[in-house]
Amino acid sequence: MNNILSIATFIPLVAAVIMGVLLRGDDKSAQISAKWLALTATLATLLISLAILFGFDPKNTNFQFVEEHNWLLGMNYKMGVDGISVLFVMLTTFLMPIVIGACWNVSHRTKEYMMAFLILETLMLGVFCALDLVLFYLFFEGGLIPMFLIVGIWGGKNRIYASFKFFLYTLLGSVLMLVAILYMWIVSGTTDMVQLLNYEFSISPFNILGFEITGGAQTMLWLAFFASFAVKMPMWPVHTWLPDAHVQAPTAGSVVLAAILLKMGGYGFLRFSLPMFPIASELMMDFVLWLSVIAIIYTSLVAMVQEDMKKLIAYSSVAHMGYVTMGIFTLNQQGIDGAIFQMISHGFISGALFLIVGVIYDRIHTREIDAYGGLVNRMPAYALIFMLFTMANVGLPGTSGFVGELLTLIGVFQVNTWVAVFATLGVVLSAAYALWLYRRVMFGDLIKASLKSITDLDRRERLLFTPLILATLIFGIYPSFIIDIIGPSVEALIESIEISKSLQLVEN
Repeated sequence: MNNILSIATFIPLVAAVIMGVLLRGDDKSAQISAKWLALTATLATLLISLAILFGFDPKNTNFQFVEEHNWLLGMNYKMGVDGISVLFVMLTTFLMPIVIGACWNVSHRTKEYMMAFLILETLMLGVFCALDLVLFYLFFEGGLIPMFLIVGIWGGKNRIYASFKFFLYTLLGSVLMLVAILYMWIVSGTTDMVQLLNYEFSISPFNILGFEITGGAQTMLWLAFFASFAVKMPMWPVHTWLPDAHVQAPTAGSVVLAAILLKMGGYGFLRFSLPMFPIASELMMDFVLWLSVIAIIYTSLVAMVQEDMKKLIAYSSVAHMGYVTMGIFTLNQQGIDGAIFQMISHGFISGALFLIVGVIYDRIHTREIDAYGGLVNRMPAYALIFMLFTMANVGLPGTSGFVGELLTLIGVFQVNTWVAVFATLGVVLSAAYALWLYRRVMFGDLIKASLKSITDLDRRERLLFTPLILATLIFGIYPSFIIDIIGPSVEALIESIEISKSLQLVEN
């Protein structure tokens, strides 16, 4: 099917429009209809994405399922996936039915809540499928709006502050990317990302205010894209919006934010920074590696002193994204494979951890760690699942968290031994804060009166965790399923970087 990517991308948007037009009011009947329509749309999108995955040929390193149409001002609507992006499409469609299931108890403006998530799914899928710069930018920036509303309307007490901080940080970071896109269009005459992969942007040094810019236009373009993707990841020191957004966001919003939205930054590095600006990427390698190490160690230490469970997991996410940026900029097979694997794995694990916090928040209405203790006595099933994802988060062998971190560290060791040594310290720190959190919440005597009547996981909650458990264990035991899909495309990416570097260095 020629338009299968567009069908998968826009089914959630169509469902949101139908919901907005046909459903009226916010009575119980309308709420139930909105939830079932949203769940049906996300499940239909998942089924179509499975058809894309089964029809995908990993050995073919070109973009597949390509569709192209002329649109506004001579620019193109162009979609396609390769071995890197197809897995992010699958991650998005896999998690969204779980997200909708996590919203099932929402009773305030339910229709609008479901519409926001459906629109957000379309925009996220568009980011991973777009093969035109302008189209990519529209999807990339468009995702800010529904997430801004999800945090700002359905969030906690300080939701307005957190939503505006999230919006402004990510929007301001992307202004420079827009300027870079306009420049690339002017000098190359195209916004087609496939054509731009073969366009050689100048690396001739030039002066700005007396400072010589090594790498020339490539370095400036790299920095412009870096500003946007670094905020989206987020990298240290532009990470401060993330803990606030997570703490104030509803549970489902935190799941989407951690499991999918953060991955757009890493995907952007892989799709733009490395293949389009290879000389600048190599020049900036050490800069990114050391920023990543700082993020891993600093945010791990900050996580250890948190008293709010969501904020602790949010800082943990920043630390794990440090491994991702570190792996990407090793510019070798193991590092990039590990970074992509880490992003996919983190989607399952972080999503599950925020759901875990949401379970007890729905019962006790607090995320303060000191408010808990001894839950294992009342919630044995919950304790088991919490332990599984805690160990996956610290990289226990046999879970998907182990594979990504190991491959990343192997890749980093090949290019910078000291960076690898300091990054390994982050593994120890992650075990410290994760096990500290688990001990304080689950073990000890059940002495708090508010906890003595708390109930274990119900059927809906167990159903939500089941696919996440299976994915974490299956990909931990059999990582080849992911590696075999991304491997050829990553190898082709590295080869294209080396060829492009060689040609540009010879010409200059």
